[in-house]
Amino acid sequence: MTFFLQLAISGFALGMVYALIAIGFVIILKCSKAFNIAQGHFVMIGGYLGFTFLVTFHLPIWVSLLAAIGSAIVLGLIIERFTLRPLIGQPVLAVIMMTIALSVVIEGLATLIWGGEYKAYHGVLPAITLEIGEISIPPEMLIGIMVSVVAVVILMLFFRYTKSGLAMRATAEDEQVVQSAGIRVTTVYALSWVIACVVGVIGGIILGGVSGVMIGMSNVGLKAFAVVLLGGINSIGGAIVAGIMIGILENVAAGYLDPLLPAGGGLANVFPFIVIIIVLVFRPHGLFGLAEIERI
Repeated sequence: MTFFLQLAISGFALGMVYALIAIGFVIILKCSKAFNIAQGHFVMIGGYLGFTFLVTFHLPIWVSLLAAIGSAIVLGLIIERFTLRPLIGQPVLAVIMMTIALSVVIEGLATLIWGGEYKAYHGVLPAITLEIGEISIPPEMLIGIMVSVVAVVILMLFFRYTKSGLAMRATAEDEQVVQSAGIRVTTVYALSWVIACVVGVIGGIILGGVSGVMIGMSNVGLKAFAVVLLGGINSIGGAIVAGIMIGILENVAAGYLDPLLPAGGGLANVFPFIVIIIVLVFRPHGLFGLAEIERI
């Protein structure tokens, strides 16, 4: 039982990070009706920024987090203003292709700046450990839970109680009505890309503290995509629930089933994609998504 609880808590921490990254997917999808293929690369940049501020500049954890968030805001504004705003009104495929191009450019810049080498910053995080009976939560995981929970709560409050959050929700429902009410859609789009960059960078810092940073870290975006499909592509709350579910199930499956596999492991890497197949076959609109009915 202790082993199961340890896996479940680790999975919850991982799932909260998945949920945080998935929120970035959902926000862009609701505003522009397109999947942001570059979301996983925002996560990778977050990991490298965490290494830069924590190891290279020797900044405290909270100062590093704020500096990385500031960098993410600037990155989001630049990306929206110079690459995506010119595509407003263009077909959705054009936006998707632009995000693919962005992912390639970001990966190239990361390789150019940081060398594409594996980097870790486990030892620079505060040495705080929580023990509940026989269950121990290491510092990287504990900090990850705290940061991701705080970030998710702030986002939920933002969307529910602020004018900007309500404007984003309204734009996702009907862009023309929002424009007639005097709300600048370009401002809403810019804000959505800033939030997508920020949540991706925060997720990257957390994951980098747990498992280190490398170029392949961008693949976590595909796992977040599985979270979006499971929760429902138009549901932020569904992304949070689905992220926790996938994180726990992935960890538990890896802990119990990996030893039974001939190769000795690797289930955690493919489990989210098994979820994608199951969801697309049996419930294409996800657990909390709205099924669209088209009449001819």
